[in-house]
Amino acid sequence: MAARTIAIPYNDEASGCTIWLKLEYLLPSGSTKDRVAAFILGHGVETGAITEDTIVCEASSGSTSISLAMACAVIGVKFRAVMPENVSRERLLIIKRYGGEAVLTPREGGVLGAIEETRRMAAEDPRVFLTRQFENPLNARAHQRETGPELIQQVGTTIHGFVAGVGTGGTLMGIARALKEAGHSTRIARAVPEKGSACFAGQPEVCGGIPGIVEGLSTLMDATEIGLDEDIKIDEREAIAATRELCQRGMPVGPSSGLNFAAARAMAKRLGAGKTIATVLCDRMERYFSTDLFDDVTK
Repeated sequence: MAARTIAIPYNDEASGCTIWLKLEYLLPSGSTKDRVAAFILGHGVETGAITEDTIVCEASSGSTSISLAMACAVIGVKFRAVMPENVSRERLLIIKRYGGEAVLTPREGGVLGAIEETRRMAAEDPRVFLTRQFENPLNARAHQRETGPELIQQVGTTIHGFVAGVGTGGTLMGIARALKEAGHSTRIARAVPEKGSACFAGQPEVCGGIPGIVEGLSTLMDATEIGLDEDIKIDEREAIAATRELCQRGMPVGPSSGLNFAAARAMAKRLGAGKTIATVLCDRMERYFSTDLFDDVTK
């Protein structure tokens, strides 16, 4: 089990609503993926699927690989990240500093190419354990059992709306299930970058310029099961502006957090004054030094 994180209320004066922000970037490696890594690896150790000879492997150029690299370092097993060759340098350095191995695949293949490479590795080497973030139900279950119940307890009142961007879909699915189990009649929304169809346009794991937000890869996202009410489209420029605003408020987050925050404010306007909205701030800003997020301070 990963450490707990706090949730703080933000008074949205424009809508008259309270937006609760779950500060997942405060987890040890700096992202909500720490929960998923701990949950999947814990299950693997308990079932005997992971032993001291195991090579844990994931196709991810983002936060999941960083979280897995850290968690594998803690439990003393090898980790291998498979990612497109145009991954940012800072992410490679973080993974390697934790002792992880990085295997780069052709950028043209995107994340799909990286996934295929992990499957090839597993077929050829029985020591390879695939965490399969885009299809492993333990991904969503981590948030259903941990993040969601924490958020519900911390808010302490009816949550009228919850919104989050979708990469693997684990966060949205898991928290939506937890809200349903707790008896909340919550409006569930997916935050979508306005240019969401431009996946893999030169950057791995990117839709609309927002790292970590992807389309069409995950089998976990089931809009019907959770009763998804709407997609809230946010222009990527608004998402980046919201990210910078959060940073300037003392919350050092990355672009997907800005996307979620902007979408939560949009939902608040739609629901009207007096409502309670919640979202998650996913990861820290340090892994985005080479992205557009810092363009305004590096020129």
